[in-house]
Formats: sequence, C-alpha cells, structure tokens
Amino acid sequence: MDRPGDSAETNPSRGYARWLRFFRPSHQHSALSATLLLMTALMLSRVIGYVREAYIAWAFGAGPQTDAYVAGFTIPDWLNYLVAGGTASITFISIYTRFLAEKKEDEAQEAFSVIITVMTAVLGIGVLLAEIFTPQIERHLFSGFTPEQLELCVHLTRILLPAQIFFYVGGVVSAVLLSHRLFLFPAFGPLLYNVAIILGGVVASGRIGISSLAYGALIGSFVGPFLVNAIGTARIGTGYSISFDVRNPAFREWVKLSIPLMLGVSLVTADDWILRYFASGSAGDITRLNYAKRLFAVPIAVLGQAAGQASLPFFARLFGARQMREFAETVNGSVYRITAASLLATSFMMAASLPLIDLVYRRGHFLFTDSQTTAIYFFWFSLSLAFWSAQSLYSRAFYAAGNTLTPMIASSLITAASLPMYAALYHSLSTVGLAIASDLGIAANTLALAVLLHWRKLVPFEQLQWGELGKAGITATVSGILSYEVARVVMVSGSRIADVKALGLVTITWAAAVAAGLWITRSQLPGDLRRRKPTAYPRVAEASGELSGGIEP
Repeated sequence: MDRPGDSAETNPSRGYARWLRFFRPSHQHSALSATLLLMTALMLSRVIGYVREAYIAWAFGAGPQTDAYVAGFTIPDWLNYLVAGGTASITFISIYTRFLAEKKEDEAQEAFSVIITVMTAVLGIGVLLAEIFTPQIERHLFSGFTPEQLELCVHLTRILLPAQIFFYVGGVVSAVLLSHRLFLFPAFGPLLYNVAIILGGVVASGRIGISSLAYGALIGSFVGPFLVNAIGTARIGTGYSISFDVRNPAFREWVKLSIPLMLGVSLVTADDWILRYFASGSAGDITRLNYAKRLFAVPIAVLGQAAGQASLPFFARLFGARQMREFAETVNGSVYRITAASLLATSFMMAASLPLIDLVYRRGHFLFTDSQTTAIYFFWFSLSLAFWSAQSLYSRAFYAAGNTLTPMIASSLITAASLPMYAALYHSLSTVGLAIASDLGIAANTLALAVLLHWRKLVPFEQLQWGELGKAGITATVSGILSYEVARVVMVSGSRIADVKALGLVTITWAAAVAAGLWITRSQLPGDLRRRKPTAYPRVAEASGELSGGIEP
C-alpha cells in the first residue's frame, strides 16, 4: 500500500518505475496506455521510415527505377490483401479474445494452429503462382513502363513476394499478443522492418543497386512482423502444431468473418494501387506521389492507426459483454477526439507542406523541383487526414461487432464507383487530380461507415460531439490561413535556411493560433485529450480490462 503523499510526483523513483513497467513486454495495457505505446512505437517507426525514404531519395532520386521499385510492391500487397493478410489479426482478435474470456485456452490454441497452417499453405500456393505470372500481370498493370522498367519491376516483385508469408503469419501471431493486452512486440515489429530496408540499401546497393532495398524488405518482414511476435507468443506459452483440421468451428468462424475481407476491395488499401496505375505514364510521378503519401502516412499512423489498433480489443470486450450504450459512447468519444486532433494537424501540414517536404526529401538525386511537385500532392492529401483517422475507428467498431460483410460491401461499392472519378480528375487536372480523388474517395468511405453504424443502431451519429468538432474545424481553418500567410514572408527556393525559417514561422504561428482559437471558443478538446476518464460504468471496466484511461492496467 502506498504511503500518503507517496505519488509519482513526490517520489520520482516510483514514477520512473511506473514508466519502465509501461515498456515491459509482460505489461498488460489499458486502452490509453496501449494507445500511447503504439503512438510512441509508430512515431519511432515513421522516423525510421523517413530515414528510409530520405535514403532512397538521396541514393536513387525520383525516376524510372524508383517508380519500378514502388510499383514492385503492388502484386505482393494485392496478394496479402486477397488472403486477408492485412486484416488477419483483426478478425482473429475477436475470436481469440472470446475464448480467453470463456477460459478456453485449449480451443484458442487449436484455432491458432489451424488458421496459421491452412492459410500459410494457401498463401504459399498464391506466392508460387504470382512468381510465375508476374510478367504478364505487370505488363497489364503498368503499360506505361519502358521494357527496362518493366523488367526491373518484375525482378523486384519476385524478391518481395515471399515476404507476404511472414507478414501474414506475423499478423495472426500478433493477434494473440493483442488479445492478452500485450502490445510491445507488435508495436516494434514495423520499426525493425524499416531498419532492415535501410541496411539492405547501405550494405548492398553498390553491388546490386535498387534490388538491395527489396532484399532488405524481405529480411525485414521475417525479423520484424514475424520473428519478434513469435518470440512474444513463446514467452506467454502459446503453442503451435501443424493442423489441417478445416472442420474446426473456430476456423470456420474465422473464414466466415474473413471471406468478405478477402473478396472485398477497400479504398483504404486500393488507393495506392489506383494512384500507381494512373501515374505510371509519367516518369517520376509514382515516386513523388509515394513520397507525399508516405509522409502523410505519419499522422495517419500516429492518430488513426494507433488508436484503432489499440481500441479493437477493448471494443470487442465491450460488445462481447453486450454493453451497447458504453460501446457506442466509447466509439463516438474516440472518433471525436481523433477527428478534432486531425483537423488541427491538417491545418499545420497544409501550411508547412513545401518547407516540410523540402527538408525531409531534398538531397542527392531528389531536386528542389521534385520537392515543389511532391509538396503540392502532400498539400492535397492533408485535407483528408480526419477521414483517414476516423475510418480506422469506425471499421474496427464493425469488426468488434463480428460484422465484416457490411463494411466491405460498402467499401467495395465505393471503390468501384470511385474509379471513374480518379480517371476524370487525372485527365482534367493531371497527377494533382489523383490526390484530390483520393481525398473524395476516403471521405465517402468514412461517411458510409458512419451512416451504416448509425443505421444499425450500433453507434448513433447524432451523439458525436458536433459542437466540439465545429470549434476544432474553425480553429484549424483560421490557424492554417494565418500560418500560410506568415510563412510567405520567407521565400522557400531551395535553401535549407529558408526551409527552417519558414517551418519555424509556421509552427509558432500555428501553435499560437490554435491555443488562442481553442481558448476563445472555450473548447473542451485539450481537457478531453489529457483527462483520465473516470470509470462511469463498473461493469464496463471489468469487461474491457479497465477502460478508465490510466497507464496502469
């Protein structure tokens, strides 16, 4: 028992010990501590990702071979998506979590073994077929490539394809850890993946050129997503045995949940494929779009992805306990906070787009003219940050409810309907039109999920804190305009000093304007983001593994 006054503030050593426990592999996290951990890990991963992209830009620039490298991920990504590899952990978490709650550890491990064995065999066959037919597929996908580009793209794709097996198995293994509320190993897998790509380029680019990046990605997929998570599950005693028992009830339930994800095509994933397809006709455009999208992915990961990944186990526990009011309030509260924060971040990103892109990417073969073009794409991508972040939570609300069919039908219809829009905007506005089409498509996708959750009476639309979102939107708009106008005092023209000055002016102006705007509008957002939510519903805390928001579980 703690002595009176023996808090983290009065006893620093106790506070340090508390934070050290936060990074302990066996530490079982609350919703807030899991989100903070994932945000920290994703920020580190994105920093390493930036180093990766900056190295690629420096070493290879933005041209035909980098276009081929980026395009080389298309078939592997598509194969991974086809077998629900990207969402394997999402569908498995709800099943595995239920088994744990019912004290059915043996059934949970049987399901784990069957799913890994059967789907690894299926994915292995898919990889083999893709290896054989890669030239024919990519000749159709990237008709604008020169013969040399196409040959390089085929070579890189064949190196990258086996990595999908490690990604898939690693996804299922990480679901076991997340179900136990163990987030450390899954959080740091992507970081090791990015480090391996950089090391591959540094060590071998002089001998085998850009192929070194692909080999680095292959090694990284084994070390990061797979090996680290496998070590984590071994530490908690999770066993694996080869099993092709396709009659296993849990396996059949998993297939039922996963089939919609295998057959459907969500714009969240397809957007990159569509951008590459249309931009393949102009040398360097795929690469510049990719750099803009990768930098844009940093706030998406920190705000939307971290919150969504951390929230899913807790959403699933709430829904499994049939605490529907609390489930709706939890989802709406998460969406409000993440969306409001995203709106404010968007205003900064748009105002700082050119100096930010120039500082991040311009070096070596990546010129200032490339920075200017990439910054335009980044400016337009930034508009949709709130939608990207919100859809991550809305989709997981559906998955927690055991419903993968409804969101995937809606997402597939929206993706199909968006294709003519991508084509029309590309032909009328060139590559900038693709970024605008991406914004419109993800906005439609997010709104559709929100409306469907409301229609099914799972998450009432009207209970979202619209007034607070309006305050954040007004503050973001004024802050962005002021920051942009102030930054124009410095002419960004290829000088690092000018970049730093412009970025500094934007940051100071934006921060001051946001603080003033939130104060003038009397916004509750600052308090909502830092407040430790009291446990208003005791049964919810018990069902969800303590949703009170504290660092301690």
